[in-house]
Amino acid sequence: MIQDRPYFTELKACLVSMLTSSDTNASSDDAIMIAFGANLPTEEYGAPAQTLKAALQRLAKDGDISIDLVSSFYETAPVPISDQPWYVNGVARLSTDMSAHDLLARLHEVEAEFGRVRRERNAARVIDLDLIAYGRDLVQEEGGICVPHPRMAERAFVLLPLRDVASDWVHPVSGQSINELISKLPADQQIRKQAES
Repeated sequence: MIQDRPYFTELKACLVSMLTSSDTNASSDDAIMIAFGANLPTEEYGAPAQTLKAALQRLAKDGDISIDLVSSFYETAPVPISDQPWYVNGVARLSTDMSAHDLLARLHEVEAEFGRVRRERNAARVIDLDLIAYGRDLVQEEGGICVPHPRMAERAFVLLPLRDVASDWVHPVSGQSINELISKLPADQQIRKQAES
């Protein structure tokens, strides 16, 4: 089985402290957050959760990005509802000296390395890495980068894992806390924590 390869033993050891961390008390004012998700397997890594763990390790490989905290992984129904497989989603809290532009470019590079091909919006995918917050900064360019992510406040698959890694997070535009945002989510979004793998 693919999970028995030595690579995954090493990967699990590398990520175990991040995946089980519960230190969400540090201030989130300067925190950089990325959301990650996938609902298709890859030939090299297997199930979506394994691909996502490998992608997080790849992000930290060059030494200019530190993965400080990783949320629990969540299984989520596609939004909007469709016949696609359910997604695996989570949020990671990063530290880096890279600009928001450069970080987003790196996320896109890693997506490409892992086989992401951008076609239609909301299509099934092997990996999705989104920059959802860059501290309290507002970064907006027409047709380009937009941080905080414009739809993050409407998505349970972003907000619930975000609360795991930043329980005191406040939206820099609306001023609403993470708990206020979660309380306003549509009731039809299906989400559950994934069993540990």
